[in-house]
Amino acid sequence: MAEEATNKSNVDVDLMVAEVESGARNAAGLAGKFILALACVWAVFQLYVASTIPFILTEWTGANLVFNNQETRQIHLAFGLALSMLAYPLFKSSPRNRVPMYDWALAAIAASSCLYLLVFKNDIADRAGLPTTADLVFSTIGMLSLGVAVYRALGLPLVIVASVFVFYVFFGHLSFLPDAVQWKGASFGKAMWHFWMQTEGVFGVALGVSASMIFLFVLFGSLLERAGAGNYFIKLAFALLGHLRGGPAKAAVVASALSGLYSGSSIANVVTTGTFTIPLMKRTGFKPEKAGAVEVASSTNGQLTPPVMGAAAFLIAEFTGVAYPTLLLHAVLPALISYIALVYIVHLEALKLDLKGMERPPATMTAARKLSGVLLGFLLMAGLAMAVYYGLGWIKVAFPNMTFGAAVALFLGAYLILVKVAADQPDLEMDDPNAPMTVLPRPWDVAVTGFHFLLPIVILLWCILVERLSPTLSAYWATVAMIVILLTQHPLKAFFRGGGAFGEAFRRGGRDLFDGMIAGSRNMIGIGVATGAAGVIVGTVSLTGAHQVVGELVEFLSGGNLMFMLILVAVMSLILGMGLPTTANYMVVSSLMAPVIVSVGAQSGLIVPLVAVHLFVFYFGILADDTPPVGLAAFAAAAISGGDPIKTGIQGFAYDIRTALLPFLFIFNTELLLIDVGPAKAVFIFIVAVIAMMLFAAATQGYFFARSKLWESAALLLIAFTLFRPGFWLDYVQEPYIDSPGTEIATLAEATPADGNLRIVVRGPDFDNADKIVDLTLLLPLGEAGSGEERLKKLGLSMMEEDGRALLEEPFPGTLMFERLQNFDFYGDEPVEVAVVQTEAERMPKEVFYIPAFLLLILVIGLQRRRTDVPAF
Repeated sequence: MAEEATNKSNVDVDLMVAEVESGARNAAGLAGKFILALACVWAVFQLYVASTIPFILTEWTGANLVFNNQETRQIHLAFGLALSMLAYPLFKSSPRNRVPMYDWALAAIAASSCLYLLVFKNDIADRAGLPTTADLVFSTIGMLSLGVAVYRALGLPLVIVASVFVFYVFFGHLSFLPDAVQWKGASFGKAMWHFWMQTEGVFGVALGVSASMIFLFVLFGSLLERAGAGNYFIKLAFALLGHLRGGPAKAAVVASALSGLYSGSSIANVVTTGTFTIPLMKRTGFKPEKAGAVEVASSTNGQLTPPVMGAAAFLIAEFTGVAYPTLLLHAVLPALISYIALVYIVHLEALKLDLKGMERPPATMTAARKLSGVLLGFLLMAGLAMAVYYGLGWIKVAFPNMTFGAAVALFLGAYLILVKVAADQPDLEMDDPNAPMTVLPRPWDVAVTGFHFLLPIVILLWCILVERLSPTLSAYWATVAMIVILLTQHPLKAFFRGGGAFGEAFRRGGRDLFDGMIAGSRNMIGIGVATGAAGVIVGTVSLTGAHQVVGELVEFLSGGNLMFMLILVAVMSLILGMGLPTTANYMVVSSLMAPVIVSVGAQSGLIVPLVAVHLFVFYFGILADDTPPVGLAAFAAAAISGGDPIKTGIQGFAYDIRTALLPFLFIFNTELLLIDVGPAKAVFIFIVAVIAMMLFAAATQGYFFARSKLWESAALLLIAFTLFRPGFWLDYVQEPYIDSPGTEIATLAEATPADGNLRIVVRGPDFDNADKIVDLTLLLPLGEAGSGEERLKKLGLSMMEEDGRALLEEPFPGTLMFERLQNFDFYGDEPVEVAVVQTEAERMPKEVFYIPAFLLLILVIGLQRRRTDVPAF
């Protein structure tokens, strides 16, 4: 019975992997070969448009073989729609081993609706906004095809969400809707043109990012996985951490973190790494639900980890206007803190259960080696980034005129050396997790077998951080390096080992490349159609202003309370993110929820960088993957562990409470995102934040050095909060700002240093409700030094003083103030005025409050050490 259950579980997992990563259909014969060929052609097309080959061919042939951004989006979606019709069955009863005729027809029709825009692009541009009957027919076919494709590849949740938005576009004027959400509605022609015929809807920014950046990063990850990097990361994590208490669980966290570096799905992360890690966790003493929950928590956190962040990093950079390398800097510290805390949670669980580690090779392990083994997994990528930036950056300084050929020679030389080192060890094979546990391999023996897998990652970081190339071009060169490795690693190993069979080695490399290209394309089907569907939502928001309606609803429900508003947005983001893939998840929650935090927060005096707002909603959207009742990642983990999916999801969310805390913290303390922070302070913030998050984890787990008493858990929470937000206590002791009357704005603007900001509070009647007087806090970027009047005038801020008040005039369109003051009624009974100008007060350092926090911590440790009955390590 046990063997039968195990086999059934493996079958379920295999099916889940197929459905998540590559489509649920495995067609035989010519149909199957056509699907594989089409997927491969899609990957080749994406590499073609990312390279310089189109420009070279255009110059040689005289024909225009270059595709612009809009044309690339149209072809990209045509591939995605066609493959979704062929690779995913329409119904549960549809055949899995062949493609029915209706799917062939649907694939052709869907692709035609996209290619129509390409073929007739000039005619469509000439009649902008005036659709013909053919335009409306193909637009309607395209929208319906997109809905069918999303249903096939991603299920009903996103279809329902997008359908609600489309319904609102057409029927937002109906009387049964509340007055607050009604709008005039749109005609069929206007809506179809907006959604399909231009770049405001389906073919908008989201699909453009998918076509230009996301595909290449997903393809790079697929090739890396196919080369053997996934198995390498798992084995390396187990070799480093498997001997510790709860070692397999700690290794699962690190392996999922490393897989999350290039994975585009938390569910795919669960079903790939979890098939190996979850059974081993169970064998060392973890209950099925807890084993699954550890994998779920670590896999969902992988979506928060740079550089890919579930393929949403590029969307966040695009929508916030933050450069991609800068976004990686903002996102890395919270992700690293969260993973370290998760390993600590696993350690506490192992202490509570008194679990042992796996047997390790006989060797003398010093305390220093133990500590290095624990930290190596987390510091690997940070150290790699620093090595690239400072180490390889030195090469850039020493050899500023290094040519492309010299860089290639450097890469090839390093690659040959590392492959030679790898060839001296046997190739890694994925072990059976259900087999009896054997002695762990030596970490160094595992590490040397895959150092060459890190070279493409180094190239990626080099291009992004040192050369400052675009993400698209950086991913392209990293992918080219990965193709070289796939084609040559096996022949080179055969050569260095002195063996023969070079033909078979080359054929194996070719098969790996072909399979990796296909896997990359099939992984992109869901992302491609999801970004198209997300474009419908974004298009609805831009057409109807739906985000303002949501903002008014949240403001009404929160009663103006800032913290309650953030909690409401977090809950709504969780609900909206249920059942959606990462990219669509981010698009939905950011288009609706991010403007709410910005607008309602500004009315409450909270000014937050836009990137912090988008990361806030992104975090909670991702946490929906382990939140019952949907929790797709939890269901995937339960299928492997044999545990209850709802209990797995609840336990996973309990582990992820520390991740849910982080967005609230970096909204109020943007130093956690390393905004305006130097290197030395960044290290200090990292150390303090890690300590704080580990204390928070200990408090929520009810275990520190021993089982905690209630007051000790409360004390640990207080200490953690103080370490994270010392400014909270400082604000109670000393006011953060000095308030000056609005009439002094020009004087204070002149006194502000060059490129400084001036904080003001604007008060006036609301545009939609003139009887309602609202306050709006703004941060004005004053630019270069000069007279106060001139600096304010450049922003479009003109005013007159009357009765001791600084009354604002309506700003001119195109100015910064016109954009920021649109919510005010300048023609109401009450004027719009600058009520207060706020300047930062001189205060003592907020870090002073660390002193009582650490004193309280010493007290708690001293009391718990007396009750410790299980060694900490």
